[in-house]
Amino acid sequence: MRFSGVAAILLVCLTSAGCSSRGGSGITIDEILAQPSLETTGSVQQASLVPPEEIDAVPSQDGQPEELLAIAPQAPIPDALAPIEKTVGMPSARQAALAVPPKPPGKPFERSRIYEHRFRDAKPINFGRASPKSLAVHGVDVSRWQGDIDWAKLRTQGANFVYIKATDGGDHLDPMFKKNWREAAEAGLRRGAYHFFYWCRTAGEQADWFTRNVPKVAGALPPVLDVEWNGESRCRKRPSRERVLEKMQVFLDKLERHYGQRPIIYTAPDFYRDNLQGAFLDYPFWLRSVAAHPSKVYPGRKWVFWQYSGSGLSHGVDGKIDLNVFHGGAEDWHRWVAATTR
Repeated sequence: MRFSGVAAILLVCLTSAGCSSRGGSGITIDEILAQPSLETTGSVQQASLVPPEEIDAVPSQDGQPEELLAIAPQAPIPDALAPIEKTVGMPSARQAALAVPPKPPGKPFERSRIYEHRFRDAKPINFGRASPKSLAVHGVDVSRWQGDIDWAKLRTQGANFVYIKATDGGDHLDPMFKKNWREAAEAGLRRGAYHFFYWCRTAGEQADWFTRNVPKVAGALPPVLDVEWNGESRCRKRPSRERVLEKMQVFLDKLERHYGQRPIIYTAPDFYRDNLQGAFLDYPFWLRSVAAHPSKVYPGRKWVFWQYSGSGLSHGVDGKIDLNVFHGGAEDWHRWVAATTR
């Protein structure tokens, strides 16, 4: 019997003292995947953990099964960008907040119902006339820290879209990703996946890990690269601005080639100030700004999504949840989804 590459790796791990993608630690693959990630987006408090589910085939939005992989990362696929993470120059300043690659013709787009915002906030902020409540299309982002979610209730509270934590680094898969990915679609939410970037792992490794675990699905929102400084991260490295831009570009290019969608960049004020002012002008941005309107915190930056609260409260979720809003009206949302989804 011939062994596959993965089977061979597992056999070596089982018959040796240990196996780890980081090398020399004696940690097994199962232990790596079972470890809770310390990465959090925004200010969501870490609640009690939910044990990981068994990873298996996941039904897609069109009813066809899609495989979701949760295996230790293999060597990155050879790529022109892999040996050297290319230098990034400043992109041309074209109209880019909603910039997307050309989309081939396909089936007519079906509009989803937009539910009115009914969220509450444990720490409400008065944004004045620029309140996110004046915008029509609200949504959330989630990870394992939200535990089991009643997606039907959450949607009727105003969650018209959701970004779901999928991966971080080069070997961690959020153990609730499969469940959240499936159930969000079943409840009718527009869904997308995000990756938390580790600065101590190569961009190519991280892009390969994300694409192997987040399936291509018709109707999925563009993938998101989450770049921020996090003092609780296992990886506290802070590279130079030049190096940050190089690594980001490698990751973004690989995802765009794989999914055929221009990724979105999520960031926070301090990371933006240190690295992203004037950069990536032809990419859509998702901005965290919980104390003031993005125009004050990120002057001159066009944006698609605004994360306006890390202390949201809603039926369907125990504890706090991040609240977000789309930059535009209902018609803008329908046009943007039609242009950016697969």
